Amino acid sequence: MRAVDTSVLVRLLTRDDPAQVAAAEAFVQPGAWVSHLVLMESVRVLDSVYGVVPERIADFVELLLDHDQLAVQDADVVKAAVSQYRKHPRLGFSDCLVLEVARGAGHLPLGTFDRGLGKLSGAQKL
Repeated sequence: MRAVDTSVLVRLLTRDDPAQVAAAEAFVQPGAWVSHLVLMESVRVLDSVYGVVPERIADFVELLLDHDQLAVQDADVVKAAVSQYRKHPRLGFSDCLVLEVARGAGHLPLGTFDRGLGKLSGAQKL
């Protein structure tokens, strides 16, 4: 299966450049894979460049999880990360995803110096 990078995923989500949206849609039409790294970078772009609020970012990620042509890496882990992020939006999606990836891999506790993240089940504040 082919994969997409951050620029393609951001075009699909923001739909802000009609020519690039059309090219991105054509590329993913036969199916495409989204890695955790591309997902995290895309969320960062949505937040820092487009000013998208956490609730809407969570909606975007869930839209990707339900997309007919896109397969998100470890979709169950990403779904758990979205759930954490909805409850704790100040942490940021990347922290929630890092915790859920560690949980999914069976590598807990996740050591952190982050006070907020350290309060979540599975994390340990150092």
